[in-house]
Amino acid sequence: MSERVEIVSIGNELLIGKTLNTNSHWLARSLVSLGLSVDRITVVRDNVAEIAEALREAMQRSPNFIITTGGLGPTFDDMTLSGLAQALNSCLQLNKKALKMIQEKYVEIASELGCETLELTPPREKMAVIPEGAEPLPNPVGTAPAVTIKWKTVTIFALPGVPQEMKAIFEDSLLDPLRKAIGDRARFEASLHVSGVMESEMAPLIEEVMHANPLVYIKSHPKGSENNPVLELHLSTTAKNIATAKTLVGRTLVQLSAVVEGAGGKTRTGTIPSAGS
Repeated sequence: MSERVEIVSIGNELLIGKTLNTNSHWLARSLVSLGLSVDRITVVRDNVAEIAEALREAMQRSPNFIITTGGLGPTFDDMTLSGLAQALNSCLQLNKKALKMIQEKYVEIASELGCETLELTPPREKMAVIPEGAEPLPNPVGTAPAVTIKWKTVTIFALPGVPQEMKAIFEDSLLDPLRKAIGDRARFEASLHVSGVMESEMAPLIEEVMHANPLVYIKSHPKGSENNPVLELHLSTTAKNIATAKTLVGRTLVQLSAVVEGAGGKTRTGTIPSAGS
């Protein structure tokens, strides 16, 4: 059983269509490539009560990890940490370690701008106010530290919404604990492109092959039309090592190709880069 993750994306801009939720897409792809299972992606607006409710609901489902993106900045509508504190029935407090991280960042920025100093204003100091018991994580790209805290068996990471900051913190601070949690497992994926067989005709054939290969998941993606059927069949598995994962997918690909060709279709295979491949 893969370790489970839920993603909570926070920001009005995601819900009004101004910003495409690329963070969730990138995170989901990165997490699945590591061998984790993304159970749910939730999007909520900048509202403390709604953030807290979304986090409480996720916590009650007891995933191994919850990762939030967005809402850690200096403005009035950056409310993620307030929502997290409310969800944890905790209080917010000025964290000295986080404050030091922020001070050091503004010293760097002042130097780059040729200024003698940049004042640590209340909005800037706000980024160091985090839930009691939480730990700040350094932000190598921006000013707002990320935050992590443990609740029962759930590890929560709150990341900034700026994509380059989110990715940098993920790679610097999250990869090691995530890899430690999954151990030596590896994921492998491949695709089988099918033409000449309608998805409705493929459905029972896919089910038959999956029944014979229960460790491999097959998902069909229609690319053509009913009168010109083209499908991409996506195969994926997670196993104790990459060699085993490749063997499982390879065996399934052979069987799937045989049933497609038996139904009068044509196939073309392709591999998808995966972590550890």
